[in-house]
Amino acid sequence: MLSGTSRVSSSQPTAHFSTANMSLYRIGVDVGGTNTDAAILDIRAAATSTPGRGVLASHKASTTRDITSGIEAAIRAVLRDSGVDQSGVLSVTIGTTHFINALVEADARRLDRVAVVRLCGPFTRQLPPFSDFPVGLRSILDGGVYYLDGGLEIDGREIEPLNHEQIRQTARDVVAKGINVIALVGVFSPLDHDGKHEEECRRILLQEAPSLQVVCSHDIGPTGFLERENATILNASILRTGHRVKKGFKRAMHRLQLTCPLFLSQNDGTLIDADTAAEFPIKTFASGPTNSMTGAAYLAGLDHKRENVVDDEEPQVLVVDIGGTTTDVCALLPSGFPRQAPGFVEVGGVRTAFSMPEVVSIGLGGGSKVQIDPTTQNVTVGPGSVGHLLQQEARVFGGKTLTASDVVVALGKAKLGDPELVKDVPAHIIESGRKELKKMLEGVVEQMKVSSAPVHVLLVGGGALLVTEDLAGVDKCIVPIHQGAANAVGAAIAKVSGEIDVVEIPEGRSEKTIVDAACAKAIDMAISKGAAKNDVKIVEITKTPLQYMSNGAMRLQVRAVGHLAIPEELTPPPSPPVISVQETEDDEGEKVGVPDALTPTYKPSLHVDLDAYRPDVQNGTWYLSEVDLEMIATGCGVLGTGGGGPTHHEYLKGLDALRNNPKGRLRVISPKALKDDAMICFGSWYGSPSVINERIAGGNEIVTGINAVNKVVGNKTFDGMYIDEIGGGNGMSAFPPAVHFDVPVVDGDAMGRAYPTMYHATFSVYGHSLTPCVLSDARGNTSVVMSTDNPIRLESLLRTTVIELGLGCAVCANPLPGSVIKSHGVPNTVSQAWYLGRAVHNARRKKTSYVDAIFDVCAGKLLFTGKIVDVRRYIGGGYTMGSVVIAPLSEDERESHKQDAPSDRHMVIPFQNEYLYAALSDADGSEASQQVVCTVPDLISILGQDGEGIGSQDLRYGLRVNVVALPAHPLWKTDKGMKVGGPEGFGLKIPYTGVDNDFVEGRSVIDEFGA
Repeated sequence: MLSGTSRVSSSQPTAHFSTANMSLYRIGVDVGGTNTDAAILDIRAAATSTPGRGVLASHKASTTRDITSGIEAAIRAVLRDSGVDQSGVLSVTIGTTHFINALVEADARRLDRVAVVRLCGPFTRQLPPFSDFPVGLRSILDGGVYYLDGGLEIDGREIEPLNHEQIRQTARDVVAKGINVIALVGVFSPLDHDGKHEEECRRILLQEAPSLQVVCSHDIGPTGFLERENATILNASILRTGHRVKKGFKRAMHRLQLTCPLFLSQNDGTLIDADTAAEFPIKTFASGPTNSMTGAAYLAGLDHKRENVVDDEEPQVLVVDIGGTTTDVCALLPSGFPRQAPGFVEVGGVRTAFSMPEVVSIGLGGGSKVQIDPTTQNVTVGPGSVGHLLQQEARVFGGKTLTASDVVVALGKAKLGDPELVKDVPAHIIESGRKELKKMLEGVVEQMKVSSAPVHVLLVGGGALLVTEDLAGVDKCIVPIHQGAANAVGAAIAKVSGEIDVVEIPEGRSEKTIVDAACAKAIDMAISKGAAKNDVKIVEITKTPLQYMSNGAMRLQVRAVGHLAIPEELTPPPSPPVISVQETEDDEGEKVGVPDALTPTYKPSLHVDLDAYRPDVQNGTWYLSEVDLEMIATGCGVLGTGGGGPTHHEYLKGLDALRNNPKGRLRVISPKALKDDAMICFGSWYGSPSVINERIAGGNEIVTGINAVNKVVGNKTFDGMYIDEIGGGNGMSAFPPAVHFDVPVVDGDAMGRAYPTMYHATFSVYGHSLTPCVLSDARGNTSVVMSTDNPIRLESLLRTTVIELGLGCAVCANPLPGSVIKSHGVPNTVSQAWYLGRAVHNARRKKTSYVDAIFDVCAGKLLFTGKIVDVRRYIGGGYTMGSVVIAPLSEDERESHKQDAPSDRHMVIPFQNEYLYAALSDADGSEASQQVVCTVPDLISILGQDGEGIGSQDLRYGLRVNVVALPAHPLWKTDKGMKVGGPEGFGLKIPYTGVDNDFVEGRSVIDEFGA
């Protein structure tokens, strides 16, 4: 056995020691806000089902201010307690938030100014970098933007080729400004498999200015330009700190005389080596929850049990982590990784698209305060807590606060403190407290279930003593060994991953061929990062057809994971050990805080009393404020019925137009104020949301289109803008061009919702021609359809052109007179969106039912409350077609109890971009079982737990949702309207089924607040 102190002279040939008969170990460390946990595992014992799972020792140390010394103390303790030969330690893995603390704390001394270089040609200018950064953070980081030639279309064509001299000049300019770091972001760079744009641009930048550090966005995140750019900027800003932290960790390893590789835990629970982590520190910001979950599953032996389980017996595994203040619950997938939350994640107040575990938290922990209502004697537990002061404030420790831990001790179910100190608490209060604890735990477990399969709960955390009896709906409750160190164990056993996230166009290849190639690439990537060849498995394949794409394009996400390979031979360290880092750490000095550091720029209503707030209406004109835009954005999501595109980008564009133009330019008038001969223009986005959210608009498209259509029809001036569809992002697309032309937006739209085609405009339905109709892009390309023999032909011609132009254009239909707007437009829908948004935001704030709040604004019906258990998508006719199946919730889980559906039925909702009908069904959503409860043209919307609308492109397994239906405008209920917008218009052989409520015309903000 090789001694930990053995030394080999550097002049002698290097000796190699076979690992075949050696004891080998891995060390895991998880750094929390209060404690730093470490654990050491015997690898060979861990591979078996031994009771201890190979955990030789674990230790809990206090987290130190400098982080590093706390890590060192914890590792030193487990090495001492285990007594192992250090030469057998194969790796140390650390899970820590230390890399991004500088961002969360907005500590200016640890953050660098970042120059943003976009490879975009004429695109993306309508949303500049830092658009949704908090005020103070932007003031620290914003080093300016450079818009350069380059970027790709979604099909791989170049927007423009790279301009080498332009790139060199940019490098010189950045250096001249004293900036050392560049965030390089190319349009559709995640599709650039050959690195011909970002990588080539990086090479030229460094050739011109070798002192620069350049972070390429394709290394950071998937498609979704703004969110990927945000993460790239954040990563660039903490590079210096990342390298500093890495050196600190390596110094600690040196002092501990550990020469093995050092790894960091990533957000998804897999490993990244320390040198790479220093280059991509943003990928390590939230590994703690995942480490806890995977560690708990491992300690419970689930990795072995699963191998012997028949598929139809596969249990749902939930990890319940009870701390001092909160209980966190996470569902584990068969892969052993936590179920991921859909949507976006904020880091330091900045919206990014990182994958994060879906965790539900409730205010229940060992320190939760037990409150007794003096009038009713009702007992409640939490959310208030004594937290880490439990040993000073809890009754069993001589304190004066009755806590959840006191209840368990009084029941005789736990040994903690002095039980005599709670004997005077009335028995009925203890019993009520017990029932409340049980009810809360059962409720949060029920909330995370997604099927009727048996539920196994893994109980971890210091507050696990609160579970004293069986929980309803739980088949098995397991308290793993070493559960207090589950997070450190999770770090020690973390696997290596290879991930592929690409958009593929079949071009004659079969889907199987494409998927197989991606899987092979993901496996090779995992192996190249250190995974054992014979251990790598594909654990995730997600195929998502892209909306409005007629070439079969799909987004393909593949993930392969495997354990770190065990080397066949070990090389002892040179003597003395050489380390390329200085022994002492430079003093960073005192923290430099920034005022308004994390004040969000896109949540203006945060500190506004919405009940008291009054929109600014003067002389029949509504002058929009930032708060109004925020409300309208949420309301447009509710009215989106699954389509219209996401609202976030259009909301940011509206904010930008409002902030950067004279006061009063962004305004809304009532259709009643229009003269019959007033000329009203249209302008919205047309194409694929997948493109529009990546190849962001240049900002000139709608303006160019309006100018072109007015030139064709001979309009020298016009009097206002009208919205094509109020649902989704297009509900806000008229605001920036209206500001540009200094004309008002008329309160209304041409659909009253979102629909998939141009001919779904009410004006078209009632015989008003949409031609001449213009498509325009940021490059100045303008295509005009002068006339067509029918509205369906117009849609076909527009689609052919939009594909050639990259699937992201402005569409501007024939301007119409005020008389037509008043007779065949849907009035007051901007107001309706505002009222709906205010209702949802108010309900969120007051923690009341947003469903009830919506129905206080307009007539409607709650069709279903449940959890998404299946989403099926395919491309048909250039549209995203598919269906979603939603399983019911228990009565306790429902936000509102007004749902009429039987509790055992599921709901299936087919969609063609927008949701077409809703039917009660069996668990498979089979056609034979369907009982239709609502169809188009009535509005069917799927709303998330926060009340925001969920587009068909964002439907994800496990989401808890409410399905609501709102009656369509009477213009859709005539024979003409039903033929286009009803079931018949979508080829459905089912009769129209509507909500019972009669349509009530939306209130007008101008009428209500202008008095």
